[in-house]
Amino acid sequence: MLARWFPENIYTFGGDIDSVFSLIYYIVGFWFLLTEGLLIYFFIRYRRRAGQRAVYNRGEVWAELRWVLIPVAIVLVLDLGIDLKSGPVWAHVKEQRPETGVDVLVTGKQFNWNFTYPGPDNQFGTDDDLLVENELHVPVGQNVRLTWQSNDVIHSFFIPNVRLKQDVLPGRTIRGWFNATKPGQYEIACAELCGFGHYNMRAFLFVHEAADYQKWVAEHWPSGTAKSGDEAAGSNQPS
Repeated sequence: MLARWFPENIYTFGGDIDSVFSLIYYIVGFWFLLTEGLLIYFFIRYRRRAGQRAVYNRGEVWAELRWVLIPVAIVLVLDLGIDLKSGPVWAHVKEQRPETGVDVLVTGKQFNWNFTYPGPDNQFGTDDDLLVENELHVPVGQNVRLTWQSNDVIHSFFIPNVRLKQDVLPGRTIRGWFNATKPGQYEIACAELCGFGHYNMRAFLFVHEAADYQKWVAEHWPSGTAKSGDEAAGSNQPS
Protein backbone atom coordinates (compact mmCIF):
# COMPACT_ATOMS: atom_id res chain seq x y z
CA MET A 1 0.00 0.00 0.00
CA LEU A 2 2.77 2.45 0.93
CA ALA A 3 4.53 2.02 -2.43
CA ARG A 4 1.47 3.49 -4.17
CA TRP A 5 2.20 6.82 -2.49
CA PHE A 6 5.73 6.95 -3.88
CA PRO A 7 6.73 8.26 -7.32
CA GLU A 8 6.93 5.57 -9.99
CA ASN A 9 9.94 3.34 -9.46
CA ILE A 10 12.29 3.03 -12.47
CA TYR A 11 15.34 1.64 -10.65
CA THR A 12 16.50 -1.97 -10.62
CA PHE A 13 16.81 -1.97 -6.81
CA GLY A 14 13.92 0.45 -6.22
CA GLY A 15 11.62 -2.32 -5.03
CA ASP A 16 14.15 -3.35 -2.38
CA ILE A 17 14.46 0.24 -1.18
CA ASP A 18 10.68 0.63 -1.06
CA SER A 19 10.37 -2.57 0.99
CA VAL A 20 12.73 -1.12 3.61
CA PHE A 21 10.69 2.10 3.72
CA SER A 22 7.49 0.08 4.10
CA LEU A 23 8.96 -2.02 6.91
CA ILE A 24 10.00 1.08 8.85
CA TYR A 25 6.67 2.78 8.14
CA TYR A 26 4.56 -0.11 9.45
CA ILE A 27 6.73 -0.74 12.51
CA VAL A 28 6.84 2.92 13.50
CA GLY A 29 3.15 3.39 12.64
CA PHE A 30 2.06 0.46 14.81
CA TRP A 31 4.06 1.54 17.84
CA PHE A 32 3.07 5.17 17.41
CA LEU A 33 -0.63 4.28 17.52
CA LEU A 34 -0.09 1.92 20.45
CA THR A 35 1.85 4.53 22.42
CA GLU A 36 -0.65 7.28 21.74
CA GLY A 37 -3.46 4.93 22.77
CA LEU A 38 -1.73 4.15 26.06
CA LEU A 39 -1.13 7.85 26.74
CA ILE A 40 -4.81 8.62 26.20
CA TYR A 41 -5.77 5.70 28.47
CA PHE A 42 -3.41 6.90 31.23
CA PHE A 43 -4.72 10.46 30.93
CA ILE A 44 -8.24 9.21 31.53
CA ARG A 45 -7.47 6.42 34.03
CA TYR A 46 -5.19 8.46 36.27
CA ARG A 47 -6.73 11.90 35.90
CA ARG A 48 -7.21 14.04 38.96
CA ARG A 49 -10.43 13.14 40.71
CA ALA A 50 -12.02 13.78 44.06
CA GLY A 51 -10.73 11.38 46.69
CA GLN A 52 -7.69 10.28 44.63
CA ARG A 53 -4.33 11.67 45.63
CA ALA A 54 -1.46 12.18 43.21
CA VAL A 55 1.52 9.86 43.75
CA TYR A 56 5.10 10.62 42.76
CA ASN A 57 6.61 7.44 41.34
CA ARG A 58 10.42 7.31 41.37
CA GLY A 59 10.61 4.13 39.27
CA GLU A 60 13.12 2.42 41.57
CA VAL A 61 11.61 -1.04 41.81
CA TRP A 62 11.63 -3.68 39.07
CA ALA A 63 7.85 -3.65 38.72
CA GLU A 64 8.14 0.01 37.74
CA LEU A 65 11.43 -0.17 35.81
CA ARG A 66 9.92 -2.69 33.41
CA TRP A 67 7.91 0.14 31.87
CA VAL A 68 11.26 1.49 30.68
CA LEU A 69 13.30 -1.67 30.16
CA ILE A 70 10.73 -3.62 28.15
CA PRO A 71 10.14 -0.83 25.60
CA VAL A 72 13.92 -0.38 25.29
CA ALA A 73 14.34 -4.09 24.56
CA ILE A 74 11.52 -4.01 21.99
CA VAL A 75 13.02 -0.99 20.22
CA LEU A 76 16.44 -2.69 20.16
CA VAL A 77 15.05 -5.87 18.61
CA LEU A 78 13.05 -3.95 16.01
CA ASP A 79 16.04 -1.78 15.17
CA LEU A 80 18.25 -4.83 14.65
CA GLY A 81 15.54 -6.36 12.46
CA ILE A 82 15.46 -3.22 10.28
CA ASP A 83 19.26 -3.30 10.06
CA LEU A 84 19.19 -6.93 8.89
CA LYS A 85 16.65 -6.02 6.21
CA SER A 86 18.34 -2.84 5.03
CA GLY A 87 21.97 -3.99 5.19
CA PRO A 88 21.99 -5.99 1.91
CA VAL A 89 20.05 -3.22 0.16
CA TRP A 90 22.59 -0.62 1.30
CA ALA A 91 25.43 -2.84 0.06
CA HIS A 92 23.85 -3.19 -3.40
CA VAL A 93 23.14 0.50 -3.76
CA LYS A 94 26.12 2.14 -2.06
CA GLU A 95 28.98 -0.33 -1.89
CA GLN A 96 28.74 -2.61 -4.94
CA ARG A 97 29.30 -0.06 -7.69
CA PRO A 98 29.42 -1.77 -11.11
CA GLU A 99 32.75 -1.80 -12.93
CA THR A 100 31.25 -0.80 -16.28
CA GLY A 101 28.72 1.78 -17.35
CA VAL A 102 28.17 5.27 -18.68
CA ASP A 103 30.32 7.66 -16.63
CA VAL A 104 29.03 11.13 -15.79
CA LEU A 105 30.56 13.81 -13.59
CA VAL A 106 27.84 15.69 -11.68
CA THR A 107 28.75 19.12 -10.37
CA GLY A 108 26.42 21.00 -8.07
CA LYS A 109 26.66 24.76 -7.91
CA GLN A 110 24.33 27.58 -7.00
CA PHE A 111 21.83 27.04 -8.51
CA ASN A 112 22.00 24.29 -11.12
CA TRP A 113 23.40 20.85 -11.91
CA ASN A 114 26.15 20.44 -14.48
CA PHE A 115 26.64 17.03 -16.13
CA THR A 116 29.97 16.33 -17.81
CA TYR A 117 30.43 13.42 -20.24
CA PRO A 118 33.96 12.24 -21.13
CA GLY A 119 33.40 12.35 -24.89
CA PRO A 120 34.46 9.82 -27.55
CA ASP A 121 37.92 9.33 -26.01
CA ASN A 122 36.33 8.15 -22.73
CA GLN A 123 38.68 10.44 -20.79
CA PHE A 124 37.61 13.20 -18.43
CA GLY A 125 39.51 16.46 -18.54
CA THR A 126 40.13 16.51 -22.30
CA ASP A 127 38.95 18.84 -25.05
CA ASP A 128 36.10 16.61 -26.17
CA ASP A 129 34.32 16.60 -22.81
CA LEU A 130 30.67 17.56 -23.11
CA LEU A 131 29.07 19.78 -20.46
CA VAL A 132 25.27 19.70 -20.30
CA GLU A 133 23.44 21.99 -17.90
CA ASN A 134 20.44 20.62 -15.99
CA GLU A 135 19.96 17.62 -18.29
CA LEU A 136 21.19 14.09 -17.57
CA HIS A 137 20.84 11.81 -20.61
CA VAL A 138 21.29 8.06 -20.09
CA PRO A 139 20.41 4.83 -21.92
CA VAL A 140 17.71 2.58 -20.51
CA GLY A 141 18.83 -0.65 -18.90
CA GLN A 142 22.50 0.30 -18.59
CA ASN A 143 24.53 1.16 -15.52
CA VAL A 144 25.13 4.87 -15.02
CA ARG A 145 28.16 5.62 -12.83
CA LEU A 146 27.95 9.05 -11.25
CA THR A 147 30.71 11.07 -9.62
CA TRP A 148 29.49 14.02 -7.54
CA GLN A 149 31.33 17.23 -6.72
CA SER A 150 30.28 20.64 -5.41
CA ASN A 151 31.68 23.99 -6.48
CA ASP A 152 30.42 25.92 -3.48
CA VAL A 153 28.08 24.70 -0.71
CA ILE A 154 26.34 21.46 0.30
CA HIS A 155 23.76 20.27 -2.20
CA SER A 156 21.68 17.09 -2.29
CA PHE A 157 21.16 15.27 -5.60
CA PHE A 158 17.69 13.71 -5.58
CA ILE A 159 15.91 11.66 -8.26
CA PRO A 160 12.71 10.36 -6.60
CA ASN A 161 11.88 7.92 -9.41
CA VAL A 162 15.31 6.30 -9.08
CA ARG A 163 15.18 6.30 -5.27
CA LEU A 164 18.55 8.05 -5.40
CA LYS A 165 19.47 10.79 -2.95
CA GLN A 166 23.06 11.80 -2.34
CA ASP A 167 24.47 14.77 -0.44
CA VAL A 168 27.13 16.57 -2.46
CA LEU A 169 29.82 18.13 -0.27
CA PRO A 170 32.41 20.76 -1.22
CA GLY A 171 35.94 19.36 -1.14
CA ARG A 172 34.80 15.74 -1.53
CA THR A 173 34.37 13.38 -4.47
CA ILE A 174 31.50 10.93 -4.01
CA ARG A 175 30.61 8.04 -6.31
CA GLY A 176 27.38 6.15 -6.90
CA TRP A 177 25.29 4.59 -9.62
CA PHE A 178 21.85 3.64 -10.88
CA ASN A 179 20.23 1.66 -13.67
CA ALA A 180 16.99 3.08 -15.07
CA THR A 181 14.45 0.56 -16.34
CA LYS A 182 11.91 2.77 -18.11
CA PRO A 183 12.40 5.46 -20.78
CA GLY A 184 11.00 8.88 -19.99
CA GLN A 185 11.68 12.26 -18.43
CA TYR A 186 12.06 12.51 -14.64
CA GLU A 187 12.75 15.38 -12.27
CA ILE A 188 16.05 15.93 -10.48
CA ALA A 189 15.93 18.23 -7.46
CA CYS A 190 18.27 19.65 -4.86
CA ALA A 191 17.04 18.39 -1.50
CA GLU A 192 19.36 20.55 0.62
CA LEU A 193 18.73 24.24 1.28
CA CYS A 194 21.68 25.80 -0.55
CA GLY A 195 20.87 29.49 -0.80
CA PHE A 196 18.28 32.00 -1.98
CA GLY A 197 17.84 30.26 -5.35
CA HIS A 198 17.50 26.75 -3.93
CA TYR A 199 13.86 26.51 -5.02
CA ASN A 200 14.96 26.86 -8.64
CA MET A 201 17.77 24.27 -8.59
CA ARG A 202 16.02 21.78 -10.81
CA ALA A 203 17.17 19.43 -13.57
CA PHE A 204 15.78 16.51 -15.54
CA LEU A 205 16.79 12.92 -16.17
CA PHE A 206 16.15 11.75 -19.73
CA VAL A 207 16.14 7.97 -20.06
CA HIS A 208 16.46 6.98 -23.74
CA GLU A 209 15.94 3.78 -25.63
CA ALA A 210 19.27 2.46 -26.91
CA ALA A 211 18.82 3.80 -30.45
CA ASP A 212 17.63 7.21 -29.22
CA TYR A 213 20.59 7.47 -26.87
CA GLN A 214 23.01 6.67 -29.69
CA LYS A 215 21.30 9.37 -31.76
CA TRP A 216 21.70 11.88 -28.92
CA VAL A 217 25.37 10.97 -28.59
CA ALA A 218 25.95 11.30 -32.35
CA GLU A 219 24.32 14.74 -32.34
CA HIS A 220 26.60 15.99 -29.60
CA TRP A 221 29.77 14.29 -30.76
CA PRO A 222 29.41 14.32 -34.55
CA SER A 223 33.07 13.54 -35.08
CA GLY A 224 33.16 10.74 -32.53
CA THR A 225 31.64 7.30 -32.28
CA ALA A 226 28.40 6.51 -30.50
CA LYS A 227 29.33 5.42 -27.01
CA SER A 228 27.37 2.70 -25.22
CA GLY A 229 27.67 1.76 -21.57
CA ASP A 230 30.05 -1.12 -22.37
CA GLU A 231 32.27 1.12 -24.47
CA ALA A 232 32.36 3.66 -21.66
CA ALA A 233 33.70 1.09 -19.21
CA GLY A 234 37.26 2.15 -19.78
CA SER A 235 36.71 5.82 -19.08
CA ASN A 236 38.82 7.48 -16.43
CA GLN A 237 37.07 8.76 -13.34
CA PRO A 238 37.61 12.40 -12.35
CA SER A 239 39.82 12.82 -9.35
